[in-house]
Amino acid sequence: MKKVFVLTLGCPKNTVDSENIMYLLSKQGYEIVDDATVSDYIIINTCTFIHDAMEESINSILEATLVKKDRSEVKIIVTGCLAQRYSKDLKEEIPEVDAFVGTGEFYNMDKIIKSMETEESDEVIVKVDNIDCPIFETDRTLTTPSHFAYLKVSEGCDKHCTYCVIPSIRGKQRSRKIEDIVSEAKRLADRGVKELILIAQDVGEYGTDLYGERKLPELLEELNKIESIHWIRVLYIYPETVSDELIDKFVNLDKVLKYIDMPLQHINDNILKKMGRKTSKEDILTLIRKLRSKVNGIKIRSTFITAFPGETEEDHKELLEFIKLYQLDRVGFFKYSREEGTPAYDMDNQVSEEIKDERYMELMSAQEDVSEELMESYLDKTLEVLIEEKVEDEDNVYIGRSYMDCPEIDGEVYVYADKPLEIGNFYDIVIEDSMEYDLIGRTK
Repeated sequence: MKKVFVLTLGCPKNTVDSENIMYLLSKQGYEIVDDATVSDYIIINTCTFIHDAMEESINSILEATLVKKDRSEVKIIVTGCLAQRYSKDLKEEIPEVDAFVGTGEFYNMDKIIKSMETEESDEVIVKVDNIDCPIFETDRTLTTPSHFAYLKVSEGCDKHCTYCVIPSIRGKQRSRKIEDIVSEAKRLADRGVKELILIAQDVGEYGTDLYGERKLPELLEELNKIESIHWIRVLYIYPETVSDELIDKFVNLDKVLKYIDMPLQHINDNILKKMGRKTSKEDILTLIRKLRSKVNGIKIRSTFITAFPGETEEDHKELLEFIKLYQLDRVGFFKYSREEGTPAYDMDNQVSEEIKDERYMELMSAQEDVSEELMESYLDKTLEVLIEEKVEDEDNVYIGRSYMDCPEIDGEVYVYADKPLEIGNFYDIVIEDSMEYDLIGRTK
């Protein structure tokens, strides 16, 4: 039985893709292993959204070549966004790679590997032409903890923000059918998944290509009917897609968490326009006020890009003041990454790396103060917490997440219990202390 090692880099969407790949290969009799050094095939699912992600992907490929240096029979397959974007360059720079498989071809990974076994040619396989392929429905080998799973609702994006390479490497938006998504969600629930995390490049636009209108509200209604699902979390909703109908689902569907991830990216109108965003400062402020007035307990997560081309010190201060005044619950910042092939790459007034660093640190510091204040507001309150792991060498000390915490990107809740707790179960926790981003509590 041939052994396959799969390394996943980048976002949760890549996680789902890798899980599809593992399932396809396991069905064909391959053994999925967690050690590259004993594998026959090393598959690296790459990211190239920003420069740092691309650098991590390239370093991972180079590490794989060291394995091949010791065992020449090992085959290296690079898939995902980096393969789609730079296969030609990588083919020349890293000749040890045996195949480059683009974002629209990984569903054929089993066939590609079979061809590598049966054909005697040493020519590097490059398959990157099927970028807008329909989504192939297949099962998955879950790599997340058994109590939560990501649920991809669509692929690709039609937004074309000026800083973003995603449409050119992931293709046009292609939504899955509601019945297919619900069917997969039920299978996940049958396997013990209690939290579904909806993902896509643009979840808010789900359905527009397939049904001619936004169908996220209807999809949430259907998912909310699945009995053993406890939490439904929604990521990546652009602000212009947040309708009153969608807000109503956050209010009235008991399993849909009052947690919304809206990538706002900036608050200055001029920068938003240069970014190609479809919203304005007033739109954003109005939406935040509406969400907070209509959805009791809503937690807003967002991301922002600092030092976009042409961003002045005044533009930066405007964003900084917004962060301090509007106090979003969870915030991430990215220093603008100049990406080839995007309109922003050729814009005038590129900001220096030194100023990028300064502005980034200012924003991070401001949000840390905001978060610390927000965390203190939970003292003596009770939160429902999903327990995820036990702290080693500590009796009945655990780490979990509340509804305002998405795995790997948000905070955590440290829990002291008076008896052993079950991993993957929910408990009511009284908050006794707080940190900048995390909480500390005890079982009731």
